Amino acid sequence: MNFDDIKKLMEDMGNSKIDSLDIEFPDGIKISMKKEKEVNIIQKEQEVPNIMIKNESNNNINEKPEECKIIKSPMVGTFYSSNSPKEEPFVKIGDKVKKGQVLCIVEAMKLMNEIESEFDGEIVDICVKNEDMVEYGMPLFKIK
Repeated sequence: MNFDDIKKLMEDMGNSKIDSLDIEFPDGIKISMKKEKEVNIIQKEQEVPNIMIKNESNNNINEKPEECKIIKSPMVGTFYSSNSPKEEPFVKIGDKVKKGQVLCIVEAMKLMNEIESEFDGEIVDICVKNEDMVEYGMPLFKIK
């Protein structure tokens, strides 16, 4: 069985309703294929804690909380804070970021996807650790 035959077999299985396939040929070649089932994950909206501003002059807390904007993961994958383990992270807490600036990488199916900031602001929280698994819609960064 050559590569084109295997490729055709994979395409045919992808277009069928079969979930798995095991074939053993008389010459000893074994082929086993299994479809990954699509899983829909329903995640509740997570509340973002408000950051309260302390008024130094009279030690009261102002009634106006600062609203944080959240950068969420656009996919399921592995979170990386830098291009490689030897490099500095793209951003740290307290860094000022611009819209379009790369914040991290999410690896999905061996593809490295750069996640960019959707807002100008300051990083107030990094919600995940380097090499953590992330889900679709999971908060990655809080920006004020």
